[in-house]
Amino acid sequence: MEFDWNYTVSLLASKDFWNATLLVAELSLAAGILSIFFGFLVALCRLSAKTYLRIPSLFYVWFFRSLPTLVLIIFVYNMPQVFPSTGYLLSTPFITGLVALVLSETAYMSEIHRGALQSINKGQREAGRTLGIGAYGIQRLIIIPQALRIALPSLGNQMVTIVKLTSLVSAISLTEILLVGQRLYTQNFMVLETMLAVAAFYIFIVTIFDLSLKFLERRLDLTKRSAKLYCGKAPVLMAENGKYRNDAKATIALELKDGVKTFGNHTVLDSIDLKVMQGEVISIIGPSGSGKTTLIRCLNGLEILDKGFVFLNNKPFLSGAKESSKHPKPSIEQIVDVGMVFQNFNLFPHLTAIDNVLLAPSYHARNTKAEREAFASSLLQSVGMLSHKNKYPHQLSGGQQQRVAIARSLALEPSVLLFDEPTSALDPETVGEVLKIMEDLAKSGRTMIIVTHEMNFAMKVSSRLIFMNGGKIAFDGDPKSLDRSRPEYERVLNFMTANA
Repeated sequence: MEFDWNYTVSLLASKDFWNATLLVAELSLAAGILSIFFGFLVALCRLSAKTYLRIPSLFYVWFFRSLPTLVLIIFVYNMPQVFPSTGYLLSTPFITGLVALVLSETAYMSEIHRGALQSINKGQREAGRTLGIGAYGIQRLIIIPQALRIALPSLGNQMVTIVKLTSLVSAISLTEILLVGQRLYTQNFMVLETMLAVAAFYIFIVTIFDLSLKFLERRLDLTKRSAKLYCGKAPVLMAENGKYRNDAKATIALELKDGVKTFGNHTVLDSIDLKVMQGEVISIIGPSGSGKTTLIRCLNGLEILDKGFVFLNNKPFLSGAKESSKHPKPSIEQIVDVGMVFQNFNLFPHLTAIDNVLLAPSYHARNTKAEREAFASSLLQSVGMLSHKNKYPHQLSGGQQQRVAIARSLALEPSVLLFDEPTSALDPETVGEVLKIMEDLAKSGRTMIIVTHEMNFAMKVSSRLIFMNGGKIAFDGDPKSLDRSRPEYERVLNFMTANA
């Protein structure tokens, strides 16, 4: 018996097949969107620290990934026999197929989401926290947009799988493409001709889905976007010398009392006391592992002290784990009053330079939109980055990214600025441009605490120098007071000479 090509071609114009194709597209799209949404919720539960969320989600993924989709479809279709109350919901094969596909595919989608969420650097969350953005805001504004871009190719692949899985719904008499084909070839026995037409319709749907997803990927791919230079002007905003100082009487800006921090059996901070006056510029130096970065992270809550207290502007701010139950959590106003510049920049890669600066003021609804944008532009101009305001972080050099990060830390006008080795991730050519910005900030009278290995910079701009060693403060004083003739300063001076 010869293959009848004319018959196959005639089926491509069949109204029944096109109706079935539309049905498959609707079912696939609905199942895919719902699975992506519920899969994300399951992924969040899988990553939760709460056992009552993590364990059920783990069981859900294990169970529905183990269960064959066809078995699940038949089970859901017959569920009203066991639970009559479900008869209203599962009244049609379309709804039954949709429920079964969503139950099954949510498990797979959740694993894709989980992988994407875990790939986001923890520095992104820390940057959000230092800007006073809550847990929900961090997920919505920072984590989810990045995770979706990472997960999109895999999610698209799973959407294609859903299109093909709709053929299984023919088992419960949903008039989709395969069932239409089966009805035809049982009448005329032209199996190959009919199945070739069935394959053509599935290929058509998958191609449409694939092209749409590739278009979406291109739209969301930040590496494909051109770098746009901004040529406009904005007023320069760099505080006049002394603006942030209290000339009448020096007051305490930040204070740490009896700070203790351990990791396992290793004591990183050993009963540290530190008092920072308004307008002071303090550089913290010391060998690796001496506790410098841990100290600065404990001052803004990125690390929780085991014991001790932090006061901000003479008011309780942070407390150690042992005392936390006795003291209220810091307010948003206090959190945003301590700005932070990270070693690795931690800019939000899905936002342009100006949007990075605008994120926190917009989230906290500071001033009007026009005022926020003018202020953000002014900050970018003050760090020499206004012409690059529309660029994404990957389009900027390391020094440019760090300058944007400094502008972002100033966006909420904090009274204290923390710098965690801000030049250690930069090449030698770009270190100078960042240090110049920091020097200008120091001259403006801002209160600054800087962890640094730049000894010449520390000697030049610091009103106080702190040398840490073994989790303790070995020296705290005016850098000009260091005298090699005094034996107690020999360790500090040798370290500075070796690292100059």
